[in-house]
Amino acid sequence: AGAVARGARGGGGILNHCHNTQDPNALMDEARAVARAAADVGVKVAFAIPILGRNLVSYGDTAPLIAALPAHLRDGFAARAAWRPDYAGQLELAEEIFTLASPHFLPQYGPVGPQWVDDEVLAEIARRSADRNRRVHMHLLETQTQREWADAAYPGGLIAHLDDLGLLSPRLTVAHGVHLTPADCERLAERGVMVSVNTSSNLRLASGIAPVAAFEAAGLGWGMGLDGMAFDDDEDAFREARLLWHLQRGFGVTRTLSPDRFWQAVLTDSRRAILGPDAGGRVAEGAPADVIALDPTRMTEDVIEGRADITDLMLVRATKADLAGMWIDGRQVVDRGHLTGIDLPAAEAELMAQARHAADRLDLGDVAAIEAAYRRYYASGCHCAAPSAAKGAA
Repeated sequence: AGAVARGARGGGGILNHCHNTQDPNALMDEARAVARAAADVGVKVAFAIPILGRNLVSYGDTAPLIAALPAHLRDGFAARAAWRPDYAGQLELAEEIFTLASPHFLPQYGPVGPQWVDDEVLAEIARRSADRNRRVHMHLLETQTQREWADAAYPGGLIAHLDDLGLLSPRLTVAHGVHLTPADCERLAERGVMVSVNTSSNLRLASGIAPVAAFEAAGLGWGMGLDGMAFDDDEDAFREARLLWHLQRGFGVTRTLSPDRFWQAVLTDSRRAILGPDAGGRVAEGAPADVIALDPTRMTEDVIEGRADITDLMLVRATKADLAGMWIDGRQVVDRGHLTGIDLPAAEAELMAQARHAADRLDLGDVAAIEAAYRRYYASGCHCAAPSAAKGAA
């Protein structure tokens, strides 16, 4: 509820939630809790049901990584590397979670990424998506190491391979796409796939900058996401939009995006990437009653009347502080920074109490050793060394 509420307070009324459970046996209960949170806060949450099963420790051969770890950590990593998933059970549980669907809670298939899901399972998800008209949300080529692994594992091209599996369709949204090539973009555009661009997250995690110019050249639809990693950790969608604009509009005399095209991507196409086409993302009679109202007072307090356009000012000044109100399905969920559905300060206080309790179990020395081992592993190219990586688990 705290995460959903912070997103709403930052201007996010339509959210995609990629759920990373720490305990697969708790996933159904956690899905119910997310559904409750969405309804309590009053927003629409697309819930990407996690499905995964290969490369859980690393891409490629895990032996060099495990050998580089402190001795007391090796058995745990080896056990995780040897684990084989119950894909049938995961897909069965996904069907149960789909029964929780409501106007506020919209389950989707969530294969976490092609490097973490076996090919035959991706093909099965593609079949179910087509047969049952359900959306799919999947991370794709977020990092350079994922690109290198994909090129080694699928010499014919990962995107072409996913197309052969039937996964590429207008029902699919892929997150990040930082390392997509122009040819990849053209194939995705031909299939009607959407991309979620997560600018702050990609900068903070040193993943890179999404090639929006290539998206535009190919006609590939894209929207804006925050990935829970906004600058200042404030989930401010308006600040995120400004950063996205300044990085992707073009430089010098080159213009990749016009303001109109940018706002279409942020307001209309972002919604379509989460919900599919539903006539939303615009203020018009008969459109869904999902509306944000901004108070221009702060943005215009030093502006001479008639000398600046408010939409231009939004691209350089708007923050969540300017959010006067947000209505979802006609219900007001934010009123000048206040959440109408839940007590956010109380929720955050409880979260901090839980976090402080859990922090006692975290060994920072082990964390540093694990990070160092992973850096050496990927820097040495071990993730590209295993020719069987594309085959995955039996």
